[in-house]
Parts: sequence; structure tokens; C-alpha cells
Amino acid sequence: MIRRILSRRRPTLVGISLEEELALLRVELMYGLRVSRDAYLRRKMDEREELTRRLHGQDPAELLAELRGCLERVAPRKAVVSGKVVDLHARRRTSQAGDPEPA
Repeated sequence: MIRRILSRRRPTLVGISLEEELALLRVELMYGLRVSRDAYLRRKMDEREELTRRLHGQDPAELLAELRGCLERVAPRKAVVSGKVVDLHARRRTSQAGDPEPA
């Protein structure tokens, strides 16, 4: 069904994969925006050319040093702050048990 919708809606633009088209449709539906496929392709090609220009002629050791520098600047996220799971039901029961009963 999705392929049928995409085949009707999608202009024949070479370079936009099915996954990218689905992502663009999701953006349009979620945010009410209209995405220009031509502008998207131009930006994609510009980014590809920039990457090629940056990588062309660089020594692999320089690339590795640059990547290491980028990774060192990014602080690792901590998935769990306290390291334990809080049981809300147990917490609620202990707080109610500690409260004095109303007279």
C-alpha cells in the first residue's frame, strides 16, 4: 500500500531512496511542512561533494586524528543516573504509611 502511495505521489527523482522518501513524508505529515524534493536533492549532492572534497587528499592518519578529536569533544551520555530502578508503588506505600492518619 505504501509503495502504491509513493508511486502515485513521488516524482521520478533519481537519488532519493525509499527510506528517505518515507522520512520526508513523515516530516510533512507530522509538522505540516512541504518539503521540496529538488532542494533536498541539491543539498544532498552539496553535502556529498563537500565530504568528497574534505576526504580527498587527506592522509588516513590525519582523518583518524580528526575523528578521535571529534569523539573526545563529545561527552558520553549516562543511560542511568542512579543505577537503580525506582518502584513507584512501593514509594507511594511507604509515604502513606509514614503519614499520620487524619483525626
